Amino acid sequence: MFIIFTDLASWLIYDLLGLSPETKLGTALHFFVEDVSKIFVLLMVMIYLIALLRVSLDVERVRDFLARKSRGTGYILASGLGAITPFCSCSSIPVFLGFTSAGIPIGITMAFLLTSPLINEVAVLLLLSLLGWKFTLLYVVVGVLVGVLGGLFLDAIRAERWLQSFAAKALKGAQTQPLNTAEEDHPKITFAERHTFAKSETLEIFGRVWKWVIVGVGLGAALHGFVPDGWIEAHLGAGQWWSVPAATLIGIPLYSNATGVIPVMESLITNGLPIGTTLAFCMSTVAASFPEFILLKQVMQWRLLAILFAMLLISFTTIGWIFNGLSFLF
Repeated sequence: MFIIFTDLASWLIYDLLGLSPETKLGTALHFFVEDVSKIFVLLMVMIYLIALLRVSLDVERVRDFLARKSRGTGYILASGLGAITPFCSCSSIPVFLGFTSAGIPIGITMAFLLTSPLINEVAVLLLLSLLGWKFTLLYVVVGVLVGVLGGLFLDAIRAERWLQSFAAKALKGAQTQPLNTAEEDHPKITFAERHTFAKSETLEIFGRVWKWVIVGVGLGAALHGFVPDGWIEAHLGAGQWWSVPAATLIGIPLYSNATGVIPVMESLITNGLPIGTTLAFCMSTVAASFPEFILLKQVMQWRLLAILFAMLLISFTTIGWIFNGLSFLF
């Protein structure tokens, strides 16, 4: 199926522009055109199809559903829901306040918010097409695990103590109120309404992520075309213990979403960077970036932000070490 994008890139770069596949520029531009065209088509088609299925899912239902579950079940369900809902750092504040105002424990809320930017349906589909099912499964399992363990830890240390005062009051007030167990009748949604929603969702999400696809593929193309063969493998590819925390720290000042970072993943792995080191870098870029923490400062005190930051760095580094050790399986 994807051979059409390879042929398109070859025609445009090698035939039309006359560049040689033996040159670094030709190789980089071919990678860029092939991946951008492939990702854009996947984005438009798959966001639309999945939006048709997801049209009935809204934050209110998610909150009500999670508020009735036990803590252990809540962590797993929250991470699973985070993986299929299209939230990122830009929407973290309203989602966080919505969950706390519903009385959902902070650990369950953070399990949702930690998983949501790491995993989404677009990222999963792109990973399948670019890196195969083994790496895709690995990425999903790790993303959910980060959410579950992160939520468990934050509840264990009673992290709600370090919320900003207005958020703490909202959480405490909601938890003292009985849940409304009455089932509401939701009107049936026609196919025309689903199509309208899916079309709007496709345009909105595509409009938000296309620039990150360009940036991500551009970085991937630069790595693919201009980094000398064997350079990454020679410097970081041996799986040195320090390469994983170094990759995690390098990813923090950068910012991308799961969609934009996947082409970078592909190039890093192709150029010899071990899977664990690549995973640590990309997860740090997506879930521990400065923009995310600047937004979260509005609802968290510095102590909680520092704990969350350290927890993510330790988690990503540990995950990187583990999967570098298991790289023979992939």
